[in-house]
Amino acid sequence: MIVDDLKNRNKFNIKLEELFGLDLRSLALFRVGLALIIIVELIIRATDLTAHYSDAGVMPRTLLNEISNPFHWSINSISGEPFVQGLIFLFAGIVAIALLVGYQTRLATIAMWAFIISIHNRNPVLIFAADHVLRALLFWAMFLPLGANYSIDSALNSSTEKLPKRIASAATVAFMIQMVLIYAGSAAYKTKSEIWWPDGDAVYYALSFDGYATAFGQFLLSFPQPILKLLTWAALWFEWLGPFMIFIPFAITFFRSVSVVSFILLHISFGLCFTLGIFPYLSIVSWFALIPTAVWDNWQEKIQTNERQGLKIYYDADCGFCKKVVYLLRTFLILPGTPITTCQTDESIYADMQEKNSWVVVDWQENRRFKWEALVYVFSLSPVFKPLAFVMGLPSIIPLGTKFYETIANNRKLAGNFTKPFKFRPLDIRPYRGLNIVVFLLVIYTLIWNVKGFVTQTYQRRKVEKQDLITKAHKLFRRRTVQKLDVVGKLTKLDQSWSIFAPAPPRDDGWHVIQGNLKNGKEVDVLYEKGESVSWEKPTMKQFNKLYRNMQWRSYFLTLNRAIGKKLYPYYAEYVCSEWNKKNEGSEKLESLDIFFMEERTVPPGETQTVEKKSVMQKSCSDDQKNIEGDSN
Repeated sequence: MIVDDLKNRNKFNIKLEELFGLDLRSLALFRVGLALIIIVELIIRATDLTAHYSDAGVMPRTLLNEISNPFHWSINSISGEPFVQGLIFLFAGIVAIALLVGYQTRLATIAMWAFIISIHNRNPVLIFAADHVLRALLFWAMFLPLGANYSIDSALNSSTEKLPKRIASAATVAFMIQMVLIYAGSAAYKTKSEIWWPDGDAVYYALSFDGYATAFGQFLLSFPQPILKLLTWAALWFEWLGPFMIFIPFAITFFRSVSVVSFILLHISFGLCFTLGIFPYLSIVSWFALIPTAVWDNWQEKIQTNERQGLKIYYDADCGFCKKVVYLLRTFLILPGTPITTCQTDESIYADMQEKNSWVVVDWQENRRFKWEALVYVFSLSPVFKPLAFVMGLPSIIPLGTKFYETIANNRKLAGNFTKPFKFRPLDIRPYRGLNIVVFLLVIYTLIWNVKGFVTQTYQRRKVEKQDLITKAHKLFRRRTVQKLDVVGKLTKLDQSWSIFAPAPPRDDGWHVIQGNLKNGKEVDVLYEKGESVSWEKPTMKQFNKLYRNMQWRSYFLTLNRAIGKKLYPYYAEYVCSEWNKKNEGSEKLESLDIFFMEERTVPPGETQTVEKKSVMQKSCSDDQKNIEGDSN
């Protein structure tokens, strides 16, 4: 009887691990993808250091202090100089590279999370949906063993204890819950608008919004309304129900695979229809973490060949640099299980090593390869980097490669200085009880915050007050004791709100026109065609994309048309004057400028579109003049 109970308990534990566990290979792929996206994002943001993060740009620290929450901290706020911002971005980039290669992975993840929060808080006007997702993913990633596979940490793991394929912990559950919140939370907001349900016009309004439009999106907009309505309802119900497939307790591999593929396809479609920056790519990468173990096992079984199974690598036991390099090669070329041995264990191999002054690579037919040729052969067996072997093996490259190898071999001590920071250390990925408790409490807090956001927005949108659960919950969340807990959310940026295109897609469409008045009396179009006469016609998509050259500028210009725009416009106008006058001399400098917004509010299907010209503000580009806010014309 006791034996049966133990068997049942073991089966139950295995089932729980399968349901709530994440494969270490999936987490590694997620880490690599996440790091690559962060590196690209940092590079894109760094192109606008002065404009977006310095006191000479659109968000000087005086304005930031006025509009930001005091608990939204930022390392970037220590200085308003572009040079200092550049250093901060450089350090963030180094951390991102450490995350990419999996070096001191947990520490790198924590530092990356802190840098991202800092950069986001330095200019909150630039924030878009992808930024919320990135912060959330990085937060839970801090508690996950991202470096347990395909990393420097795993390559130099000195522990004799074999790592499991999959791990289940409070952190893996938290990550999965976060994925559900992103989609189901967004769907919950959307159900508060009739545009999504029952009208089904949300896709029409979203595709009509020029701020996000793509050529394919505009093509899709020409489809008949019944098709667009069907797409609206399908998207809404899929966001509601799709994420919960990851918690189905039977046929786990099947449903998990279906959910991963489905959401990847969903985000590919989003990327085709809308200009959303890193959002589609980041969302796709987030689903990599949920690839089931069986998928990896099946792939590894298929790529096994006699050549890979028969590979053996020998290195000099007296060369610590050599040992680290061969272990790193085995890991990053994805050749798990390849025997790595010291040359000194075999007299014949040792003799060859001394004669050739080289490592020794033995193939499946017992042929021995040396120096650069051996490296080319090992690369040729990699399921990922095999194409590089073709380039490395070109007749023109082999002599150069051999010379490079010999230079390294003759200067091992010098080369060893580059690998000194990389130490062999035991890798422990066991979930500790104390950490599990902390993560569990943070998950509860995150759930409460998401509920709070939904309740608050629902209550504020009501035209008539009702005495129901929403009203009672709203009163509860407004209690001073409860509000004190908001500090945690603001400090950690767990103050989440998943409201992209929710409750309804934006309809306050339009474009800006800035009429510049030069000292020589000439009028110029400051935004779209510098030096040309002012045009009130709607910009082409090419002109829009030139103005919105990245997602940060796109978000900024869209935010200008929101309520906070009144505080932003004077600083933006000052920046425009400054930038123009830096590039022009004498009579070509700006004397003043007039900012207009051509409001093209999206109308329901079948109605005629109208455009209303609004004067936003006038700005003198001379220091002795003041801004003059305009009225609607």
